[in-house]
Amino acid sequence: MTTPPRTALITGASAGIGAAFAHHLAASGYQLLLVARREDRLRELATQLTERHGVRCEVFAADLTDPAAPTAVLDHARNVGLDIDILINNAGLSGNTAFADTPWEVLAGEIQLMVTAQTQLIHLVIPGMKERRWGRIINVSSAAAFAPPAASLLYTGIKSYVLNTSQSLDMELKPHGIHVTALCPGFTRTEFHDVMGTRDRANDLPRILWQQPDAVVTEGWAAVMKGNPVCVPGTFNKISAAAMKPMPVRLGYLVGKTLNPFKNS
Repeated sequence: MTTPPRTALITGASAGIGAAFAHHLAASGYQLLLVARREDRLRELATQLTERHGVRCEVFAADLTDPAAPTAVLDHARNVGLDIDILINNAGLSGNTAFADTPWEVLAGEIQLMVTAQTQLIHLVIPGMKERRWGRIINVSSAAAFAPPAASLLYTGIKSYVLNTSQSLDMELKPHGIHVTALCPGFTRTEFHDVMGTRDRANDLPRILWQQPDAVVTEGWAAVMKGNPVCVPGTFNKISAAAMKPMPVRLGYLVGKTLNPFKNS
């Protein structure tokens, strides 16, 4: 009996790093479930990937700021007969106004999208991955996770949560054949700054700071396949992260794993 190809669920798949992951994984023969708000963009991408690579590509339009969305995504996967072997938690945004001047509904949406929904999706896919003894999870954090807090922004704190949680989950799940990696890119040429209304400021930054989405994805995928819990893509970003973080990432991971009170449970 032929074993079906593994399936990747990608959030924020309609553009940028998410779309780059879709191209990368489709080229490697993985089936895809693409999730984002813009259904037209998803269907266009799915058609392109199926025609180019001959892979099955399902789409599901969802706004992950809606608390009901994560469950709806996994219900859809079951309804179309897909087991999720790979989860790319990519969907994200950042506010561009002062915290006190931002309506709570907007702030709550940031937290729901990048903390609650992301964490819930992981929780929902883990049982199947554990049963199959194989899984790969990439949580897109940011080089900002290594930086000092920035005034008015939840973004730095949220991305630090993603970084720390990814490492904790990797420690727990690796014995079950599941690798979890926090992918921490720096400035990447995507629509992110257009959506946030910060394109003019971003364009003033030196070219050396920027990476293309394909380069970020290539490093991130290689890292999760190797079992590396943290990936900072790009030489400049690696140097910056090392300079900002008092304890080297690998040492911090080792210390956290060694002192884990649940390691023998």
